[in-house]
Amino acid sequence: MSDQIAAVTKSVEDAIATAKQNLEGLVKAQQEQIEKASAKVLKSYDELTVLTKENVDALVKSGTVVAKGAEEAGKQVAAFTQSSLEKSVSNAKAVLAVKTIQELVELQSTFTKASLDAFVSESTKLQELTVKVANEALAPLNARVNATVEVLSKKPVAA
Repeated sequence: MSDQIAAVTKSVEDAIATAKQNLEGLVKAQQEQIEKASAKVLKSYDELTVLTKENVDALVKSGTVVAKGAEEAGKQVAAFTQSSLEKSVSNAKAVLAVKTIQELVELQSTFTKASLDAFVSESTKLQELTVKVANEALAPLNARVNATVEVLSKKPVAA
């Protein structure tokens, strides 16, 4: 009987050892999976941080282009306004010196045509500047949108 008790004891001890070994293996496997998942999350977070920084840098660059363009446009408008004012003063002096109605009509007609031509020309220049600045300002943003879409499209969707 003591042999039977010894055999049962040995079987129970073997079963406990096997269960303990299986449990340790399960715990180790779970730890490895958690470590892998954590590493992936941290890597994704780092990549997202870099991506966000690059996006902010592109936004700052775009804003700088817009600010410089606005400054240039302001200078252009100020120069045109100054020039128009000077031409108006010159025309006013010429109007005071006319001797006939015919001269006044010709002078005013010439002045009006020149003013209108200058306005159209200046408007065209300002429009071209606006388009140029808009394109330059959107270039870094477009590049970042493309880069972001490319990076995010490669990432698997978490379930």
